[in-house]
Amino acid sequence: MSNIRGNSRRNFLKQSALLSGTAIVGAQMMPVHAAEAGPIKIGLIGCGGRGRGAAVDSLTHGQNVKLVAVADIFKAKADASAGMLREHFKEQVGLVDLPEEHCFGGFDAYKSVIPLCDVVLLCTPQHFRPMMLKAAVEAGKHIFCEKPVAVDAPGVRSVMESAALAKEKGLNITTGLVNRYSSRVQDVVKRIHDGQIGTVVTARANRLGGPLWTIPRQEGDTEMMYQMRNWVNFNWMAGEFINDVTVHQLDVALWCIGDELTPVNAYGLGGRIARTQPDDGDMYDTMSVVYEYADGRPLYAFSRQITGCFNNAAVHVSGSKGGAEISNVGLGRVAIFGENPYDAPNIATAVDTYRTQHATLYNAIRSGGKEYVNHLPHTAKATMAAILGRMASYTGQKMTWEAALNSQESFTMSDYSWDAVPPTLPDAEGRYKLAIPGR
Repeated sequence: MSNIRGNSRRNFLKQSALLSGTAIVGAQMMPVHAAEAGPIKIGLIGCGGRGRGAAVDSLTHGQNVKLVAVADIFKAKADASAGMLREHFKEQVGLVDLPEEHCFGGFDAYKSVIPLCDVVLLCTPQHFRPMMLKAAVEAGKHIFCEKPVAVDAPGVRSVMESAALAKEKGLNITTGLVNRYSSRVQDVVKRIHDGQIGTVVTARANRLGGPLWTIPRQEGDTEMMYQMRNWVNFNWMAGEFINDVTVHQLDVALWCIGDELTPVNAYGLGGRIARTQPDDGDMYDTMSVVYEYADGRPLYAFSRQITGCFNNAAVHVSGSKGGAEISNVGLGRVAIFGENPYDAPNIATAVDTYRTQHATLYNAIRSGGKEYVNHLPHTAKATMAAILGRMASYTGQKMTWEAALNSQESFTMSDYSWDAVPPTLPDAEGRYKLAIPGR
C-alpha cells in the first residue's frame, strides 16, 4: 500500500491541502482592487453558450465591473457574442465597453485578451485550459475557469503548478463545478461530514443522460474546423464525457468521502452502443468505473449518453446509519435518509449556483485577501479522477492513481491552425477509431 500511495500522490494531496479555498495570502502579495481603483475589467475567452452565460453572470453579480474584450477560436463567434452582450446590457451604460478592435479570433486570440483585463473568464473547450490558465496566472490575472481543467495528466500537473503560483501571487480563482456553490449541497455535505449518516461506506456518481450535439460539416471545413465545432465528441478535446460532464458528480462524491482522501486505483468498462453513425466522433457512449480507496471503500461512477433512456444526474452516498442523495446543482432532491432524515430547504436554484460562482470571485478580489479563494485544487482532483476512469476503461486495466497522474500521454499538439492534423482522423466511411480495451 505504501507503494500505491507513492510520492506523486502525497505531493498532490499536499498541494491540495495548501491550496484550500480559504487560504489567506500575505497582504503584501495580494492584488487589491479597491472601489476607488475603478471598474474591474473582464475578458471573456471562449464565446459559446457557457462563455456568454459566464459573462452575463459576472456582469450581473460582480460589483463595479465591465467587459472589455472577448475572444474565440472562431472570430465570427466572438463578434456575434459581443453583439449579443452589448444588446443584453444596452440599458446599463458602461457595463459592456467592447470596441470592435477588442474582439479577437484564432487559436492565439487569448493572448490578446489577457493583457487588457483584470479578470479572465476561461470558457473554451478543456483541451486549452492548462495553457490558458498558465498564461493568465503568469500575467497576474484573477480567473473564473470552467470545468474540467484538463484532458490528460500532463495538463493536470500543469494546472496544479498554476494553482500554486496563483496562491503565491494572491490571485483568486473560482471554477465551474457548480455543486460546490449550492447552499443546499453544502448543507448536506457538511451533515455527512458531521456523521449524520454514520461512516460513509460508498458513493455513486451518476451522470445518465443523452448526447450533447453534433454540428454537420460545413462547406469549406477542414477536419480541424469540423472537430473544433464538435469538440464534445472527441477525446483529445473533451477527455471523454466522464470528464466533460460526469466530473460534476465525481467532484461531489469525492467531496462527500473527503477532500483530504484520494482513490488509490480504478478499473472500468465501457463502449459504444448507440453512436453508430459516421461523424459521431471517437468517444464511448457508456462507461462504468470503480474507484478504490486505501481502506477498501469503493466509489462508483456511471456515465451514459444515449437518447430515450432513464436519466439521473445525482450522487448517492451510503453510510452506516443511512444515506444521502444530492441532485445536480441542488435542483432536485438534496436529502439525508435513514436514522437521521433531513431534507435541505429548497432555497437554491441553478441561478443561485452560477451567481455564487461569480459573486464569490469578485467579493474575494475586493476583500484584499481577507476572503481569498483558489478552487483549482478540488477541480484538478475531480478532473484527474475522470481521466483515470477513462484510461482504465480504454485499456481494460486496473490503474493506480499514481501511474495515471504520472502518465506522459499528452493530447497537446505542436501546431494549432485550421490546417493542422487532429490526433484522430476519419476513415473512408467517415468513422473514427475507438479505443479497444485489452488492445
